[in-house]
Amino acid sequence: MRLLKLGEIDIEEIRSKVILDKALSKVKPIVEDVRKKGDSALRYYTKKFDGVEIDNFRVSEDEVEQAFKTIKPEITEALNEAYKNIREFHERQLPEEWDYEKNGLKLGQLIRPLQRVGCYIPGGRASYPSTVLMATIPAKVAGVKEIVCVSPPNKSGRVNDLVLVACKIVGVKEIYKVGGAQAIAALAYGTESIAKVQKIVGPGNIYVTAAKQLVSLEVAIDLPAGPSEVLIVAEEHANPEFIAFDLLAQAEHDPNACCVLVTTSEKLAKEVYGRLLSYKIEANCFILIAENLEDALNFTNEFAPEHLELILKNPTDFLERVKNAGSVFIGEYSPVACGDYASGTNHILPTLGYAKTFSGLTVYDFLKFISFQSLDKKALEKLGKTIITLAEAEGLKMHAESIRKRVNYPSLTQ
Repeated sequence: MRLLKLGEIDIEEIRSKVILDKALSKVKPIVEDVRKKGDSALRYYTKKFDGVEIDNFRVSEDEVEQAFKTIKPEITEALNEAYKNIREFHERQLPEEWDYEKNGLKLGQLIRPLQRVGCYIPGGRASYPSTVLMATIPAKVAGVKEIVCVSPPNKSGRVNDLVLVACKIVGVKEIYKVGGAQAIAALAYGTESIAKVQKIVGPGNIYVTAAKQLVSLEVAIDLPAGPSEVLIVAEEHANPEFIAFDLLAQAEHDPNACCVLVTTSEKLAKEVYGRLLSYKIEANCFILIAENLEDALNFTNEFAPEHLELILKNPTDFLERVKNAGSVFIGEYSPVACGDYASGTNHILPTLGYAKTFSGLTVYDFLKFISFQSLDKKALEKLGKTIITLAEAEGLKMHAESIRKRVNYPSLTQ
């Protein structure tokens, strides 16, 4: 943890250096092995990395029902409440088809969902039923018919009970006990047990991320993922206790998590720093003092955080000028944990500065947009000269000829 003035450290020094090169070299043979050998490779790597032998990768209905019996009712109730809120938010994202007509020309846009997608649900440091909701609900809302979840098995050869309960709540029935790069390869190429998908979504460790990059020429993927991060921009009136715990909350995700406070108040900076000293923070934690909010804004847009908290007297003006962020949390009663679990927004978000070019997971990630046009003869006659002129300018004579054959323009073959 460091207390500095804004500008005394570069963004590259603040973020963990996530180097995929080494991870790519490690996962490439795994991915190739699964592509060639299918289930036998899955069994080998599951034994090697998860320490368990799996005969049947598919989670049975009985396993799901048993999971429900082990979960406290209040947890199931909380998952149902989160499901309701997340679904409501994502339903509002649904676009509509449209068309218009003019002078015998009709154009429009059709919307079609993907047919089969794979959702990676991490294991390891914790169980993540919330990620089940975040990955699968937008797909459900989009109309995807086949949604597959993969998640690493525990030492008993089972997928975490909370993950199974979340799958049941959403209505996902196809679940597999496999994780890591081998799971990504199975989704991308298919095995005897797991049919290939059109797109893979969901966060994972550096090896999962590397595997997704490797298979991205075969299947679509969502967005690059790295260690979790939060940037809090606050003024003097902010509650230092709230800020300290928001930084700590982010830090508990991962030793490489990135936790940053930028404030115009030296007093607030020192108060937050003092509160954090009693905690052992493994993550990259920085408290930066800015001269003014303009400098804080410039830093924010350059940093492009996964999560952005604004605890300001006038957050609206600041927000209007924010160009790059995965998700924004406004006011002292809007901590990142709200979006992580149950407010309704998605927690699968771009990290490592990718918020400059990527959005978080949305319904749009599971949709295709198909344009169409229909012209009658008069419309083609009116547009024909323009098409012929442009086609011939590009040297594509048969394009021009395909118009001439339909309407009354002199033909090259006459």
